[in-house]
Amino acid sequence: MDLEFLQSMDVQILVGVGVAVLAILVAAAYLFSSWKPKGCLDPENFRGFKLVKRQQLSHNVAKFTFELPTPTSVLGLPIGQHISCRGKDSQGEEVIKPYTPTTLDSDVGHFELVIKMYPQGRMSHHFRELRVGDYLAVKGPKGRFRYQPGQVRAFGMIAGGSGITPMFQVARAILENPKDMTNVRLIYANVTYEDILLKEELDSLVAKYPGRFKVYYVLNQPPEVWNGGVGFVSKEMIQTHCPAPAPDIKILRCGPPPMNKAMAGHLDALGYSPEIQFQF
Repeated sequence: MDLEFLQSMDVQILVGVGVAVLAILVAAAYLFSSWKPKGCLDPENFRGFKLVKRQQLSHNVAKFTFELPTPTSVLGLPIGQHISCRGKDSQGEEVIKPYTPTTLDSDVGHFELVIKMYPQGRMSHHFRELRVGDYLAVKGPKGRFRYQPGQVRAFGMIAGGSGITPMFQVARAILENPKDMTNVRLIYANVTYEDILLKEELDSLVAKYPGRFKVYYVLNQPPEVWNGGVGFVSKEMIQTHCPAPAPDIKILRCGPPPMNKAMAGHLDALGYSPEIQFQF
């Protein structure tokens, strides 16, 4: 009888230990899956990041790749936010300007900036002079936009020129998240075909996520053979290529100031309330 009692006690102890071990493993798995590496950004102080690659994309556009401290480091930039970059203009005066990386935290060990360098741009001068091995002073994250997966049914995006970078960042984050079913419709305006930034990457997303992501290109000076929009972005283009006004959609816009002003007027006239509009 005593032997049977001891044996039953042993079984109970083993079962208890097994349950405890299982609980620990489950907790560890949860913590591991929810753990996110600490980002490299500092919101208060500028930090230097080393330029490891510079790729010229056109006569005035280049992709700059910056190294993070370790191969598994992440920048730590929330979706839809930007960084402040500090440099010097042609007169040696300090200049600070916001930029949105085209990479996400899934791109570990580095971050990329696609920069259009204007002849008279003060920060453009700094990027023109930047060479592999140089350091860029960066601070962040910055910005008012906060994105949570599934917060809207669809996004309409209207971008002009280098205003594509925050749109690309948000669109890519949505589309590459298997749990996020948000649809994205983008109108992207430029002067010439050569001015279109990230076209290869945008077209790749369209091909990879058909139905969920669509891009309508608009050119002020199109080539002879062209099946996109011509001129400036119109109310009719917005009606055709953006989701209709509704409480569960949002329209994002980013471009030169005159374009932003014109788009705000178009959107207001079409019935898009201020609550469903956001300007980067």
